[in-house]
Amino acid sequence: MNLRRLFPDRKISVTFSLLTLIAGGLIIFTFLSDDTTKLVCSGTLDTFQSRQPPLQLRAILHYATSKTVPQQSLSEITISFNVLKSISPCNLLVFGLGHDSLMWASFNPGGLTLFLEEDPKWIHTVLKSAPDLKAVHVKYRTQLSQADELMKSYRSEPECAPGKSYIQGNSRCRLALAELPDVVYEKEWDMIMIDAPRGWFAEAPGRMSAIYSAAVMARNRKKSGVTHVFLHDVDRKVEKSYAEEFLCRKNLKDSSGRLWHFEMPPAGNVTGGNGGVSFC
Repeated sequence: MNLRRLFPDRKISVTFSLLTLIAGGLIIFTFLSDDTTKLVCSGTLDTFQSRQPPLQLRAILHYATSKTVPQQSLSEITISFNVLKSISPCNLLVFGLGHDSLMWASFNPGGLTLFLEEDPKWIHTVLKSAPDLKAVHVKYRTQLSQADELMKSYRSEPECAPGKSYIQGNSRCRLALAELPDVVYEKEWDMIMIDAPRGWFAEAPGRMSAIYSAAVMARNRKKSGVTHVFLHDVDRKVEKSYAEEFLCRKNLKDSSGRLWHFEMPPAGNVTGGNGGVSFC
């Protein structure tokens, strides 16, 4: 970004802070794990075995030598890090595969971290250098220019209604991500990070479907507890309006910069309902 050229010290500060977060998580996981020998050498030649470095160590190496830093600020990352520190290992679903992917995966040791990416070529590029990241290609059937129209269609389409909402195979609801890989539907996601797809020009997919589908996943949760949903770039009109429609201000737990953190309860745990007329 151009800001990095204007403020070169930002990269150093963010990189150092990021390395501190990853190293701290690695230390915590080392002492909490039942199998710490995977991370600590015994010191004897008889028992020493060559192993691929843990993801956390490779993440430290990557960010220590990389010229790019995650797009989110340290304060934004810290909110998500603190949640992951309290619930990991967990099921973490991330919309977008980027320069921060190693970071998110390393924050969730022992858990499942899955990335949903719109660009198959970019998936190939990222996985060449980080082959143990789990990423799948997603085809979006929306454009940012359709955001207002899609909001109107959701309100008039019964298959989109909150009382009946589902996404797998839901071709009638244009906001539903109906054709994701089966693993997305089979898992219950404890945390969902929405930082993609692209949403800054008219022909881009926009994040309308990602926000709607995340809300439906959270509402349909069968496990105990809430689903933590994080939405980035809430300074933009579409992200903000769709968050207020589907993720709901009453569920807003925390925020920093351009990031909102929602704690979404299952639909069955919501009291004082509105008859299924709206998500909020």
